[in-house]
This record gives sequence, C-alpha cells and structure tokens, in this order.
Amino acid sequence: MFRPLSIFIGTRYTRAKRRNRFVSFISMTSMIGLALGVLAMIVVLSVMNGFQREMSSRILGMVPHATIVGVKPIDDWQPVAAAAMKNPEVTAAVPFTEMEGMLSYKGSMQPIQISGVDPAQEGKVSIVAQHIVQGRLDALKPGEFGVVIGEITARRFRLNVGDKITLIVPEVSTAPGGITPRMQRLNVVGVFKVGAELDGSMGLIHVADAATMQHWQPNQVQSVRLAVKDLYAAPKVSADIAGGLGADFKADDWTHTQGSLFSAMKMEKTMIGLLLLMIVAVAAFNIIATLIMVVNDKGADIAILRTIGATPRQIMAIFMVQGTVIGIVGTIIGGVLGVIAALNVSQIVGWIERVSGQHIFSSDVYFVSNLPSELQGGDVLLICSAGFILSFLATVYPAWRAAKIEPAHALRYS
Repeated sequence: MFRPLSIFIGTRYTRAKRRNRFVSFISMTSMIGLALGVLAMIVVLSVMNGFQREMSSRILGMVPHATIVGVKPIDDWQPVAAAAMKNPEVTAAVPFTEMEGMLSYKGSMQPIQISGVDPAQEGKVSIVAQHIVQGRLDALKPGEFGVVIGEITARRFRLNVGDKITLIVPEVSTAPGGITPRMQRLNVVGVFKVGAELDGSMGLIHVADAATMQHWQPNQVQSVRLAVKDLYAAPKVSADIAGGLGADFKADDWTHTQGSLFSAMKMEKTMIGLLLLMIVAVAAFNIIATLIMVVNDKGADIAILRTIGATPRQIMAIFMVQGTVIGIVGTIIGGVLGVIAALNVSQIVGWIERVSGQHIFSSDVYFVSNLPSELQGGDVLLICSAGFILSFLATVYPAWRAAKIEPAHALRYS
C-alpha cells in the first residue's frame, strides 16, 4: 500500500525498537504526562459540572425560576397563572408571597426570607417536599401560622417540630420613624434540608398567613411563581408574560438573586480548566525535548536521506509525524481513561472510603455525601483537541532544526 515517505519513516521511527523498546524513556514520560494531564482535566471538569448540577437542582429547585409580581397585591392570581401557562416554556404557575424579617428565639436572632406558599401546589415548582426531614409540608394550614424552616436554622436554635418561634417583620406606619416592627408567633411544623445555604436563610409559611401578616385579604398574593423548562430563558419568558399583562405587573427571575453565584461557579470552572491546561502544555512540550534528542541521534540518517533526494520539507514532515503520533496516542489514552474515570468517579471514591475507613465527603460537613460527576461531550472534545494542537505545535521547532541539517556536516561528525 502506498504511503508518503514522511509518514512511512515518521511512523517507523515511532515504532523503532530502542533499549527500552518504546521510542525512548523521555518520549514515554511525555506520552504518560500528556495522558495524565488529559485525564485530570476530564475528571476535574466533570466533577465541577456535577457540583454545578447539584447546586442548580438544589438552589434553583427551591427559589423561584421567575415571578410575575403585581404592583399592588393581586386579588385573583389564577387569571395571571392562566396567562403565564399559555407560554410554552412555562411548566407551572402557583401563588407566591415573599417577605424578609428576623427570627427570634430565646434571645437569639437571625435574618430569614419567608416565602408564602400553597402547600397543595408547591410541589409543581419546588423540591422542598422531597427534602422534609421532620414534619410535613402539608401541615401548613391557613390561620394556624405554621412555619417550615431549614435544617441549619433548626440546629442553630435547637428547634424541633412543635416549638414556637417569633418572626419580626418591618411594617410601614405613621410613627415618626416610618417603620415599626411587627411580631408574629409561629409554630414549627416541619424542617427541610436541601444541603445548601438556603437551609439557614429560608422559611415557608402558608400564603394566606403571609397575606394576613401584610394586612391583605386572605386571597391576595404578592406574585405568581413560575417554573420554566429552560432556566436561562427565564428572564425573557417572564418579561414577555409581564409585558402582555400590562403596566400593573413586572417580572423578576432567579438571575437577580442567584445569578452571581452561578457566574462565580462558571468563572471558577474556566480558571481551573486553564490551570489544568498548563499541565497538558508542559507534557506536550516535553515532546520538543524528545524530538531534539531523536534529531541529534538520527543526524546521519537525515544526511543520507538528503543525499538520495529527500527535500527539507519531507525531513521536517518526518519528525512532525513522529511527534504528532506520540501526542495523539497520549491524548487518546488520557481521553479514554478520563471518560472511564469520570463515569465511575463516585464508585472510585466510595471504594477509597471503604478501604481507608474515612469519609471523604461527610453529609454532616458537605452538602453532598458523594462526589457528583457529569461528563459533557463538549468538554472531552475541547480537551482532546487542545492536546492534539499542543502536541502538533511542539513538533514544529525540532522538525525545523532537522530540515536545516547539512548532509556533509552531519556525515563528517557522525
């Protein structure tokens, strides 16, 4: 089968038997280093994707994707919900009221964000019912002023179901200061744990009780909470719905409250990816040392090839082929091992915990009890492409040096 001269000789040099039977010791270390760098990048980025997925599902499963807020309390929320449901991106619409205040218990206080919800419909837009560790969400009854608090809040105040706690909310008044605190006694009917900071900053009460505390009618609500298919489309979807309802409504979405967190996570992933890319670059550019050693070793061979008619371009291509093959093999090995490791990282960590007897991810400390991983094809393609490109670029200088060798000079000193 016909093969170009440069490919034939370049691949032959790669397969040539040496003392260690594989290119050379330094080329082997370059290949192993490149494979380890690619493997590390795939595993680390997959783990970061997993953590981001967990944070998204937990935090954005609790906070509203978007809300349609009334300029004045909404008397009848159902027509607003019906209008929102006409948008194909909206999957659910439920009544919602939000307040900020302070919790007080035996002299201790902490700020809290109180959400007024309808327990019968909250499961359409929230995951809180799946994370109740004490009590029940449906124990929130109108007029009973029950509250479901987070596990961190319960632990901080040493609260259990049945305990009483005081909620202090600001209230506009005609007093000289303009605002006076209003206190409401609440009965703890449930505790949730989603494993995020919301466990210490969020509480749920019945939407009718929230209206009573705001001096509204029991059927009045502040807004309609929406769940959307595409989280990143929430700003546009909510703005379109609010615009169609008129000037009495405005839109809000999760990017205003949680956007900075997810932007920070995205930046963190980018920076860690760049740092790990340096490992791949170091391993790839070790190919330079490998090829320079091969060029020095093959000086006589290069001279003979030149004397029988090989052009400088062909000589250059021979060593570019050799270095590229080393890079491709290392990248493919690292890519395959990285994909396997990323798909099984939770099992690997579990095995290490069983063997060592130590819990690497304790649920008492971290919001996850295992190491999450989400392998994304785009990340694998980007990492392997970077490995290929860096490996190819590393061959240019040694191959150029080989092409510049003068046959007479090389044969004289060989």
